[in-house]
Amino acid sequence: MPTGITPVDSLSTDRHVVDETRRFSSAPFDGRPVLTAGESDLDLRLFHTTYLPSFATAEALVENHRPIEADLAWLRLTTPGGVPTALGLLAVGTDPSAHVPGAYLQFIRYQGVDLDAPVVDQQELRGNLVTTAEALSALLSAHLRTRLAEGEGFREEQLTDFPPEALRETCMNAIMHRDYENSHAPVRIAWFDDRIEVTNPGGPFGQVRADNFDRVNDYRNPGLARAMKSLGYVNRFGRGIWRIRSAMARTGGPTPEFHIGPSSWSVVLRKWP
Repeated sequence: MPTGITPVDSLSTDRHVVDETRRFSSAPFDGRPVLTAGESDLDLRLFHTTYLPSFATAEALVENHRPIEADLAWLRLTTPGGVPTALGLLAVGTDPSAHVPGAYLQFIRYQGVDLDAPVVDQQELRGNLVTTAEALSALLSAHLRTRLAEGEGFREEQLTDFPPEALRETCMNAIMHRDYENSHAPVRIAWFDDRIEVTNPGGPFGQVRADNFDRVNDYRNPGLARAMKSLGYVNRFGRGIWRIRSAMARTGGPTPEFHIGPSSWSVVLRKWP
């Protein structure tokens, strides 16, 4: 007698997938199942060592006797039936862009102030949330330069040409708020000699408009936002714009510029004079 899935089993599996797809069809994009992916597309080691501990105390983890499938579903990285969600792939996927085409970041460093300038560095970061954050931190730090500035009294202090806090908030907010569903374009970081431009697909969402973006909050990807807060990539919801402006002001940098269109959003950080 042949082994494997019988026709009845196959039919049952197909119905289960259809039922789960219908169940999650009204969820935000990051909460929906991605039917092309399976559990092998998730980095389970990263989930155990980094992601799960950010949501549960050490004591709770010691007492946790649930199978990994239950923990993945509890955190909405998979459906109860084990199908990875977009959030699961974005947060701990081995290659998120294989199933969510726009889930990557493009970095380009120009030696000049316009697009005709020579390119001195160009990279694509296609990891999950954790690996991308680590790689991006190292990449941006490698390109930062410092200057001496007057501190209190007769002390001098070293300041970077762009405040790291402003860079982090700008890039993390771009990853968090971008439109993963309707665009295959990446988050783009264009670094010129006099400025950095960070652009992400997706215009204002929900209650947010071009005239109230710095006062009103809404979330296109609420699951991803929660994950980034738990992992420490954003400190508090609704403070990203304020933190970018505050970081630039503290170091004497020019006021950041926000350009909001119907299908994209960009932030321009200009170098100190």
